[in-house]
Amino acid sequence: MGRRRRRRGGAAPGDTAEGFRAGRARSYTPPVLFDLVLHGADTYVGVGPQYPWGGLYGGQIVAQSLRAASATVGPDDNGTLKVVHSLRAYFIRRGDHTEPVRYEVDRIRNGRSFATRRVVARQAIGAILNLEASYQRDEPSAVVSPSTMPVVPAPDELEESSWSTDFHRRFVPEEATPAPAIGTGRTAAWMRVTAPLDGDDLLHRCWLAYLSDDLPCDSVVRAHPRRAELEADEGRFMASLDHTIWFHRTPHADRWHLYDVSTHHFGAGRGVTIGHVFDAAGVLLATFAQEALLRERAG
Repeated sequence: MGRRRRRRGGAAPGDTAEGFRAGRARSYTPPVLFDLVLHGADTYVGVGPQYPWGGLYGGQIVAQSLRAASATVGPDDNGTLKVVHSLRAYFIRRGDHTEPVRYEVDRIRNGRSFATRRVVARQAIGAILNLEASYQRDEPSAVVSPSTMPVVPAPDELEESSWSTDFHRRFVPEEATPAPAIGTGRTAAWMRVTAPLDGDDLLHRCWLAYLSDDLPCDSVVRAHPRRAELEADEGRFMASLDHTIWFHRTPHADRWHLYDVSTHHFGAGRGVTIGHVFDAAGVLLATFAQEALLRERAG
C-alpha cells in the first residue's frame, strides 16, 4: 500500500533483459533510481531509499514495476518495438526501505499489435504491489485531445517545495488555479527531474509514473468538507490504493510538466482523483487516475 503521512513542504540500462547486468544495485541517484538487477527468468530486484515519511514511495514501486515489465517486451520479427501505453497498479502493503523488492513478471500475451505483462512486487512480508501494463506497436491515427491546460503561473514564478533533491516541485497557488469543470479539490504543480536524462523513452515514462503519485492525496484533502482540520491533523492516515496511467505522448521528465489533479468523488474514506500531465506548451502527455484512502484520527 502506498502509505504516506503529511509530506508537503517538507533508469537505466536498455529496455530488454540484456540491458540488466547481475551485480549489486547502484546508489540512489536520479539516473539509476529505476535500475534493476536480473535475478532469474523474468525476475528483477530493485532497491529504494528511505523517504521522509518512512517506508517506500508508491510511485517508485510503480515505476520499477514498469521497468521490469518492459524488460520482457522485445522487438518483433520485423524489429518493431511496442511501447507502453497504459498501466494499472494496486498497492497491497506498505514497502520496507530496508529490504530489496523482487519483481516477478508474467508474460500474459504477445500479440501482433499489443503485448500485456503482469508484475507482482514482493518483499519478505509478501506481495506489496500488483501491476499490469499494456504495450502497443506504433499505429498511425488521427489525434483528438480536447483537454486543455489551465492558465497558471510559470514555474519560474513559483516557490520550490519538493520533498526530494531528485526532482523540482512548484505548487500553483490555489487562488491562481481555476476551478475544474468537473470535480473539486484541484491541485496543480509544475514538476521536473533535477538531473538531465538521456533519450531513453522508457526512463522518461518511468519518471512520469513516479511523479504522478505525488499529488492525488493533496487533492483529496482539499476536497474534504473538513479540510482545515485534516491539514492540521498530524495523525491522519493517507494511502494510495490504486493507480492508473494512460500515456498519450512521450514525456520529457527533465523538462517542466504541469501535473493537474482534481477529486471526482469521496466516500467510504476513498477519494477518486483524475489527473492530466501537460508540457510547457500545453500539450497533453498523459492522463492518470488514483483512488486514495483518507482516514481521520479517531477520538
